[in-house]
Amino acid sequence: MEMHQMAVFNMWDWTAVAVFFVALFAIAAFCSRRAGRDAQDFFLSGRSMPWWLIGISMCAASTSTNSANMFTEFIRNSSLGENWKWWAFLLTGMLTVFVYSRLWVRSGAKSDIEFYELRYSGRAAAFLRGFRAVYLGIVFNVITTGLVMLAAIKIGQTIFGVDQWTVIAVTAVASIVYSAVGGFRGAIYTDFFLFAVIMVGAVVGMYYALGHPAVGGFSAMMANPVVQSHLSFFPDIADTDLFVAVFAIPIAIQWWNVWYPGSEPGGGGYIVQRMLSAKSENHCVGGSILYQVVNYAIRPWPWYLTAFASLIVFPDLASLQKAFPNVNPALVKGDLAYPAMLTFVPNGWLGVVAASMMGALFSTVAAHLSMGSNYIANDFWKRFVRPQAGERELIVVGRATVVLLMALTAVLSPLLISAGAVFNLILQIGAGTGLIYLLRWFWMRINAWSEITAMAVSFVVAVFLQLVYPHLGLPPLLAWHRLLIVMAITTAAWVGVTFLTPPTDAVKRAAFQNKIRASGHDVAWGMLAMTVASAAIYALMFASGCWIYGRIASAAAMTAVAAVCGAGLVPILRQLRMGASDDLQTETRK
Repeated sequence: MEMHQMAVFNMWDWTAVAVFFVALFAIAAFCSRRAGRDAQDFFLSGRSMPWWLIGISMCAASTSTNSANMFTEFIRNSSLGENWKWWAFLLTGMLTVFVYSRLWVRSGAKSDIEFYELRYSGRAAAFLRGFRAVYLGIVFNVITTGLVMLAAIKIGQTIFGVDQWTVIAVTAVASIVYSAVGGFRGAIYTDFFLFAVIMVGAVVGMYYALGHPAVGGFSAMMANPVVQSHLSFFPDIADTDLFVAVFAIPIAIQWWNVWYPGSEPGGGGYIVQRMLSAKSENHCVGGSILYQVVNYAIRPWPWYLTAFASLIVFPDLASLQKAFPNVNPALVKGDLAYPAMLTFVPNGWLGVVAASMMGALFSTVAAHLSMGSNYIANDFWKRFVRPQAGERELIVVGRATVVLLMALTAVLSPLLISAGAVFNLILQIGAGTGLIYLLRWFWMRINAWSEITAMAVSFVVAVFLQLVYPHLGLPPLLAWHRLLIVMAITTAAWVGVTFLTPPTDAVKRAAFQNKIRASGHDVAWGMLAMTVASAAIYALMFASGCWIYGRIASAAAMTAVAAVCGAGLVPILRQLRMGASDDLQTETRK
């Protein structure tokens, strides 16, 4: 592999990028007057969003520059089956859709952080709300946003030879302007535009990756022995450590007992923020279902195919380093292969691909900025600093928080190295906490101290195992070993504290239960709906792959399974009485 030249834009490329920025800022400007009208409109778009905008916005928010890079790294590490590390979170999403989305809507919360003082009582509840607002709104938000920026830095260095500070500066200015000016309504509308641009760019990148002379087109790529060894939907069961790490644990434990941004058990973060912006329960649920279908069964396939092509063009890390000698060697990991493949896109389309990468970057960064500003303004500033703060002051605080978060991200992101490594660390920090987020809606014995314990113990144990343990001279631990250890210690700790501390005040518990009106009937049918819907989407995901692979019989069988499960879901939804509430704004005033 010879040294690859950096891409150079021509007039058509710059025109595509310019049109992208004009459209981006035009949407923000259009929404700016309503965004500054009141805090509810700035942070939750006035609770007026339809299902299709909510679903696509969720897709855009979870589609970052890191997505394609990380999926490529997984495929290059072993096979397509390594993506079970995140495919298992479909179960989390479906559980949120059919059991918890309605509960979130009925709670009337402005954010998932406000939940703490709706559910718990006393100083512990207040501390938990304030601490989580800062911890998730700033600390954890900056880490996850930094991970997104890491991918953008690799793309900038690989494709355009742009240094990391230029990438950070452009992202900061663009994200701050349209997030702070347009508010959450602007973010929702912009997400629809950005997701369309993202997918066009992904398809264009795939087209030219398959057309690379070394790849020889789609048919030749699929027949290549190197690619054939990476096509499996499941990890090799003979490789016990790999099978347990990327399939057994994710599908058996991880999806319900690990907290991960965007896939929180029971819902949380920017997913809940979008749920709470819906204009009714039906729109909330409909948008959530649309998100799961697109996110797992449709969205990733152009990236997967580009990753397969990269196995031929760049067979190992040495070939990547040789092709891009000016890229920092510390950044040359498997995730670099995706942006490396985009360097083969010709002028004219190169600007479109660059715009799609910026769209993926801005959509996710904006989602975290919007979420963080909501946490700090409503759950920290108004609750603890200035309870008398008015609507305009909260908007100012929210906008200032956007600037602060972007500045902190600019400091952190250059210190990160690998998308996969940061992904594993985030999983470990959230290990063992997921179960408490599922049970707290129903098991009234859980209290604020339960959550404080879970959060503190999981963080301390994960950091110890990641940073301290390797230097103690003890037997090495694999990533899944660390995950199980954190899960076990954290779960034992918070369950023990739950029984050793007093429960939430009885009046508070009763008020919470009356508000959310959770019933055994809805939970039972919701669990059934989750199972059937998950089977339908997994079948659709496998069907998509089999059609692409040319495995006609398997594709037809999986398509039939998806259709049967989809049809079987209809009577279950009737049992859930999805039409119970027509107007979210009326519902939240009850």
